[in-house]
Amino acid sequence: MGKYDILNTPYKICNVEIKNRFLVIPMTMGGLAYDEEGGFSDNLINYFALRAKGGFGLIIPGAASTDYHVDPYSALGPNVSTNKHWQERAKVLVDTVHENGAKIFCQLTMGLGRNYPGLPGPSENPVWRNPDTKSPELTTEQIKQKIADVIEGAKVAKECGYDGVEMHAMHWGYLLDQMGMAFYNRRTDEYGGTLENRLRAAKELVQGIHAVCGDDFPVGMRLGLKTYIKDYDKATLTGEEEVGRTIEEGVEIAKFLESYGYNFLDVDTGTYDSFYYACPPMYNPQGFMIPLAAKAKATVKIPVLAGGRMQDYDLAAAAVEAGEIDAVGLGRPSLADPEYPNKLFANTPEKIRPCIGCNMGCFRRCVETGEPVSCAVNPRAARELVMPLKPGDGDKKIVVVGGGVAGMEAARTAALRGYRVTLFEKSNHLGGHIVEAGAHSFKSEIAKLNAWYKRELEELGVNIMLNHEPCINCIRKQEADAIVLATGTNVSAPPIPGLEKAVTSLDAIDHPEKLGYKVVIVGGGLVGCEIALDEANHGKDVTVVEALDDIMAAGGAGAPYPNKQMIVDLFENKSVKVFTNTKLVEVTDEGALVEKSDGTKELFKADTVVSALGFRPAPNLKEEWAELGLPMYEIGDATGAGTILKAIWDAYDVANSL
Repeated sequence: MGKYDILNTPYKICNVEIKNRFLVIPMTMGGLAYDEEGGFSDNLINYFALRAKGGFGLIIPGAASTDYHVDPYSALGPNVSTNKHWQERAKVLVDTVHENGAKIFCQLTMGLGRNYPGLPGPSENPVWRNPDTKSPELTTEQIKQKIADVIEGAKVAKECGYDGVEMHAMHWGYLLDQMGMAFYNRRTDEYGGTLENRLRAAKELVQGIHAVCGDDFPVGMRLGLKTYIKDYDKATLTGEEEVGRTIEEGVEIAKFLESYGYNFLDVDTGTYDSFYYACPPMYNPQGFMIPLAAKAKATVKIPVLAGGRMQDYDLAAAAVEAGEIDAVGLGRPSLADPEYPNKLFANTPEKIRPCIGCNMGCFRRCVETGEPVSCAVNPRAARELVMPLKPGDGDKKIVVVGGGVAGMEAARTAALRGYRVTLFEKSNHLGGHIVEAGAHSFKSEIAKLNAWYKRELEELGVNIMLNHEPCINCIRKQEADAIVLATGTNVSAPPIPGLEKAVTSLDAIDHPEKLGYKVVIVGGGLVGCEIALDEANHGKDVTVVEALDDIMAAGGAGAPYPNKQMIVDLFENKSVKVFTNTKLVEVTDEGALVEKSDGTKELFKADTVVSALGFRPAPNLKEEWAELGLPMYEIGDATGAGTILKAIWDAYDVANSL
């Protein structure tokens, strides 16, 4: 039996057989999901078809709206019961997924509650990140109407051909989650008080759906087993100050849900208040969900599907083998690589493009900027029809200068289009700054991404010239049709007295042995904060100095909310000292002399001062090589330091237009 064969075995949810242990868990896809009449777009249908074809056994698209009486919100798209066009397009989606070998469940929502302004909840609560705004309290009659609307939506879903439904959701602090927690639910009617009363809506939902759809129609619950919250908008890193749902209560809820007639549980953790557990960044270890899911699995007989940092296939296989979970839910990893299961089952896991847990293309675009979901490392994700890979325009030779992530993506895309590609890299290795980024103990996925790119370029036959910093004559000899400049950035060195005594951010990452016990890091952007976290993890005394009024707040390169929220809490947990509105005046032999916002100066004593003051673009070759008369394109950090998303997306766009 192969190492991962256990993940390729079937299992049953009610009477529905799922061919393997992988599922695409629900995600809100945003604007590219619907057409003008409110039906699923060709783009979204193609998106799920690719994941079904890629080997996922079960697909559960993001929540569909059912309420058209109480709070008919539009954020999640059209209503399943009233929009006939949605129903017709849903049938196309279902048929397409089935044709490509997967089953598909419809996730139905009862509401979003106090997570968004203007939407009602079980009791009056502050709206997430809007403490001065309160969510209105639902009446008993409104709760019953919402339940009736969900049941009607399930009937419609079955008529559209869905293989089952999942309740959205007793997780992430959505309405059903708020109903289930005493912290949010302070009702005195039949839907408040005891745990069983708080679960009454969940009970009436499943019983009502089975009554109209039959007992053999699968109904599941998206269940957060533990919330990790200590107050409104405040997470608890360790879970020790839990005011929401403890794992013990989560297990009790799992048992109740099974007794009510639920056919499976789709489990994870966290709420909007603790977003780094709901949408965990790379600082949360792979597989952290498994021990929690195993506690629920040990008490119920129905399948338990687990999601949240589950892309480590070794951990996943071991968990299924041990009976700790029944199936592995992948959301963001299914964005990064739609063929994840097929590649694993072909015994080529190294070919899986890894999700790096950055939350840039998924969470940030969906929740923070309102853009359609995509993926930092896969620029075509959820845009496969919108951003297709174009066939090559004749026999062309492309020269790429710079072997960082932008240069590698440009070379890869150009080679995929059939062009002959030569990549020049002045160092003795590929990867650029992602080599340093991948050196952190909590960012192993970055190193895997670099290895993935190297393998891709080798298989595509890209001519890689390491230890070559090309001159204009070298480029002229290449007889190229176009040049892509991905020359990256150099460490910024502003004119600050004594700065030469500091260790640069890149040197600190490459050579941590140079750093003493007491470390002052100047620059509270993402690079500086991640160095601080790594050093604190190794027991160092760490101080972060930032001139702005907040850390990780540098415009588009700032960290997504869950990532920043977790870093802040990790800093508190590990006693990292943070000084904002504080600028470096001088680096001395004793440490860092800083000036605070009130004009006072203070010497922060240190064994080592680390300069993480950002980056500046490398010298501009476009102007220097203008006499070549060739089309030249600057991408990635060559146009200004940015994120990994910017680097990869720039590279794909340019290389796809050559």
